[in-house]
Amino acid sequence: MQIDKLRGKTLDQLFDAILSLKDREECYRFFDDLATINEIQSLAQRLEVARMLREGYTYHKIEDETGASTATISRVKRCLNYGNDAYELTLNRVHEKL
Repeated sequence: MQIDKLRGKTLDQLFDAILSLKDREECYRFFDDLATINEIQSLAQRLEVARMLREGYTYHKIEDETGASTATISRVKRCLNYGNDAYELTLNRVHEKL
């Protein structure tokens, strides 16, 4: 599993920090300090691409609505099809809260 290559003390610390956040406002504050606006927007864009792919949108429609490149869309699709099911897990959980 490729995820095992990521594991380590510093990444555990990052994930523990994220898991310690109590609400959306704390997330905004933490990520504003942690990453650039472009990095944060890129992550959000990938999640939106995953949602749209899951709902059957075409590459063209996803490109138009998100500004994502076809390379990004393809990568997200590959993760949806062959990844660790994390997009599916989180999108389902977010959808349940709505």
